[in-house]
Amino acid sequence: MPNAFLPIIYVRGFAMSRGEIDETTADPFCGFNLGSTMYRAVPDRASRPRKYVFESPVVRLASEYGYEDVYEDGYDILDADWDGEMSRRPIIIYRYYDEASRYLGTGETPSIEEFAKGLSRLVKRVRELYCVNPRNETAPADFRCYLVAHSMGGLVCRAFLQNPALDPEGVQPCVDKLFTYATPHNGIDVLGMNVPSWLGLADINNFDRDKRMKSYLDLEAAFKQHKRVDLVPESRFSSRRIFTLVGTNRNDYEAAAGLSRAFVGHGSDGLVKIDNATLRGLNADGSVGAPTAKAFVYRSHSGPFGIVNSEEAFQNLSRFLFGDVRVDLWLEVEEIRLPEAVQKEVDAGRKINALYQVEMLASPRGKLWYLTRRVAEEDSVACLSHEDWMNDQKDPKGAGRIYLSSVFLANRAKVNPKRRSLAYGMTLGVRVPDYEVDRKLWLNEHFEGGYLFRNGLVLEMVPPASDDKPWKVKFSWQDAGFSLADTELTPTQLANGAVEVRVPFDSVSADANGKLQPTRPGVRGTLRFVIEAWNPGAD
Repeated sequence: MPNAFLPIIYVRGFAMSRGEIDETTADPFCGFNLGSTMYRAVPDRASRPRKYVFESPVVRLASEYGYEDVYEDGYDILDADWDGEMSRRPIIIYRYYDEASRYLGTGETPSIEEFAKGLSRLVKRVRELYCVNPRNETAPADFRCYLVAHSMGGLVCRAFLQNPALDPEGVQPCVDKLFTYATPHNGIDVLGMNVPSWLGLADINNFDRDKRMKSYLDLEAAFKQHKRVDLVPESRFSSRRIFTLVGTNRNDYEAAAGLSRAFVGHGSDGLVKIDNATLRGLNADGSVGAPTAKAFVYRSHSGPFGIVNSEEAFQNLSRFLFGDVRVDLWLEVEEIRLPEAVQKEVDAGRKINALYQVEMLASPRGKLWYLTRRVAEEDSVACLSHEDWMNDQKDPKGAGRIYLSSVFLANRAKVNPKRRSLAYGMTLGVRVPDYEVDRKLWLNEHFEGGYLFRNGLVLEMVPPASDDKPWKVKFSWQDAGFSLADTELTPTQLANGAVEVRVPFDSVSADANGKLQPTRPGVRGTLRFVIEAWNPGAD
């Protein structure tokens, strides 16, 4: 039976100053042991946060899943004097800044390429120690592990996974999944510009996509074609095995006395732009492929309100690594109805544009937090311009199709363990845009904060009891009040073993006779849920 509880290797983020490097090397867990007692329910820094105790990823992995650290008699597994035994569920901290420390190393910081090579050596060492323990019942050829990384740590992982020259031990196939918190996968932008390659101070040029990143990520050809580095070659590592968690709270990031969040700006976690924190696959023909799994949480890059030390992040992490069902959610916009006055301007030949902001929140049944949270006030919405939607109507992969998020559900997290089904609730909203007529703002009949569409939905799934049995899927719109999922859907089988269900939506209102009629302005489309078993057959 496959083992879902594989060794976890944690790779910490960027330490800029000499003091930060010394501080992280003085911490056995490099920050993975830090918790938090504060949670922001609303994006208002002036409001008092709610008390919510999150013990830390290390503590929760130990208490809930039986994971153990690998330190023994004061030694790490890379120390020559380490003489312990690796358990079946170990947490290993990649202490790549030790060599840069004034206390434990030379005081000189190695390059990110050297960090990637060191990760290759660490994976090999973990494989040796894990497989030599007969209780783990794992041959070297069958060994697999997880990489979990924060910020620049995700780039170290990608360099190791994507660039064969940075995997001297040839152990890249040993990695089963990669989870990244707030990683600048497409670099860091300050004042609207990518950090330049000549800014070598404290290795900040590690985040320059024009020269450094495309080099150590082995993406020179792809960058020449696409001008981006947030790509993972499918031939090296499957995009299906990657999860990118995106922070959206810039206000609580206090690095550099708040200057970072000021210079990086809105639509960020205070350091990393939301648009730079996700990944897509790179197909063998050089085209941009499918997006990796992603979710959005109202957390800053680090600190007391940071992304790593949060309940929402831990739930996404544990469900991605150990969960049982994966649901990818797509929005397909099929019709946009303009206000009548604006439509008359279109009919008169005037140029119209608008930016539609799509909000989406999702939480599993019985829980008090969101797995993903995308709202306009937090700059985390998905956006679709009217011009792009019009231009791409003839394209089968047009701009009207938006990947919103992925939700992973776990049987062990059920409120009622006797219930076979898994369920989550979501809220979908499409904000009323600011319409432009010939590049001039049209404010007639505009109501700020209004919605073209907004409704809640409950999706409930029963996985097949055996391979020859179908998925059972039900849903319900919430409309004016709560309703259990009661409308059955017929899943469509997909080639990769997943199934697809489609739920239509439309902006409607009741007329004088109580009959629902499409509204103008309004939007019509389909929610497409792609559902699959995750970690099938694992213990």
